Parts: sequence; structure tokens; C-alpha cells
Amino acid sequence: MIKNLISPIQAWLLSQGRCVGCGTPLSGGVKKDVRGKTTVTCKCGRIFIYEPKTKIYRRALFEEV
Repeated sequence: MIKNLISPIQAWLLSQGRCVGCGTPLSGGVKKDVRGKTTVTCKCGRIFIYEPKTKIYRRALFEEV
């Protein structure tokens, strides 16, 4: 039930280019190229994948880290 409440908020934050944990802009995060993908690490420690073609962020999977 809680997931049904939180997931739309997290999707909205990611569409705005913000971290789902602390709300800071991901453009200021630490960027690295890992296995051909651009990873962005927020100051709170969450890791995201940046897709340059669509210019969106998404949460990284365990296999991608």
C-alpha cells in the first residue's frame, strides 16, 4: 500500500531530474562512465543512470552498479 503512494511521487521527482531521496538536482551529482552507461551518484548516495538520448534519469539496478 505504501508503495502505491510513494511511487508516483518518485516518478515525478525523476521526471524533474531530482533525487528521489533528498530532492536535490541530479545535474550536480558525480558522473562516471560505467560499462558504457553514465551513472550519477547523488550526495545522499543513491545511484542513477542517465539516458542522454531521452535526457531522463532512472534508478540503477544492482547489476549496473
